[in-house]
Amino acid sequence: MAAEPGGGAAPRPFKIPESVLVVIHTAALDVLLIRRADAPEFWQSVTGSKDVPEEDFRATAVREVWEETGIDAQAPGCILCDWHLENVYSIYPQWLHRYAPGVRENTEHLFSLEVPAGTPVTLHPREHVAWRWLPWREAADACYSPSNAEACLLLPRFVGAG
Repeated sequence: MAAEPGGGAAPRPFKIPESVLVVIHTAALDVLLIRRADAPEFWQSVTGSKDVPEEDFRATAVREVWEETGIDAQAPGCILCDWHLENVYSIYPQWLHRYAPGVRENTEHLFSLEVPAGTPVTLHPREHVAWRWLPWREAADACYSPSNAEACLLLPRFVGAG
């Protein structure tokens, strides 16, 4: 963070209310879930907002997967699939302060990422504290977010749709 005159930290820019949800899975439909550091009851797939409004959703997905799991979505054996679906949902109250005043909803663009079984996971410790692979139905049951649970349940429809 850049320092402002007088020694203070520069204010963090507001999050852009356009994000991705990436369901990472194996060919056997085991789904990777990660547990948030700031809400330990919150198991989820990879999520994240655009860095700039012009960033396309695919680039956001690749970046967020790398930042949150250490997985290169463009590596051999990986298949990133744009589902061409979006969810619009109310932002949880505890995270509204991250957005500009008056922003209450986020648009989430859905992807899946097939990875080879045994792909190593390296979490960003400020964001996530644990990970686990679960069969897709169990993953849906474990997700805190209804839109994430629904995405896990839709996964078999999109496998191989590349």
